[in-house]
Amino acid sequence: MNPIIEIQDLHAEIDEKEILTGISLRVLPGEVHAIMGPNGSGKSTLSKVLAGHPQYKASKGTVTFKNENLLEMSAELRARKGLFIGYQYPVEVAGVNNAEFLRLAYNTKQKEAGLEEADPLDFDMLLDEKMKFLDMDARFKERDLNSGFSGGEKKRNEILQLSILNPTLSILDETDSGLDIDALRIVASGLNKLRRSDNAFILITHYQRLLDYIEPNQVHVLSNGRIIRSGDKELAKELEEQGYDWLTK
Repeated sequence: MNPIIEIQDLHAEIDEKEILTGISLRVLPGEVHAIMGPNGSGKSTLSKVLAGHPQYKASKGTVTFKNENLLEMSAELRARKGLFIGYQYPVEVAGVNNAEFLRLAYNTKQKEAGLEEADPLDFDMLLDEKMKFLDMDARFKERDLNSGFSGGEKKRNEILQLSILNPTLSILDETDSGLDIDALRIVASGLNKLRRSDNAFILITHYQRLLDYIEPNQVHVLSNGRIIRSGDKELAKELEEQGYDWLTK
């Protein structure tokens, strides 16, 4: 089985300072991988490099996404090819209607795939279906994109975006950050509903609690820009109990 993404010896830097020092990771269809590690270990840098953030430069190594060279793609093309990035702090965009934003994004992806674009009425029916599937209030449609949303509402809105765009690979950077236990359960439930045999997730998190609701196939510990240990969900429980010192030393 071909991996959805395969990272080999990836090095990356920002402002000529190397942050990633040799990451290798292979994610197969249907898998969920969790990446954990102390602050400053390179977790968010990894997500930004994969997303194509212009300030983060891959200086060595390869990234193959769906059998293509990801590092040669623009950030926009990566998204159109099926890469989704959920950030820790989603941006608020006042004046941009949430439903209109989602329709534009959906139709851009449809066009990339050579499929028919949805008119406003058809898309509204699709959006209603997805919101019902995720137990979301219909009022989200009429609000501005993330504007005035609580932390939990922003994260749920990102899960709605994920549902509409149907990406092949979703990289969620600390999607559990700032969520109370009820909001965490709602977000995790939405993600579990979206897991399929033909997509994959990379969850970047500090805490084991998210993995109580979303069971990963593998857990990886990042330190000083590289993966120093991989294991199953029991590794996350060990980290919760003992911290990172026993590994980083």
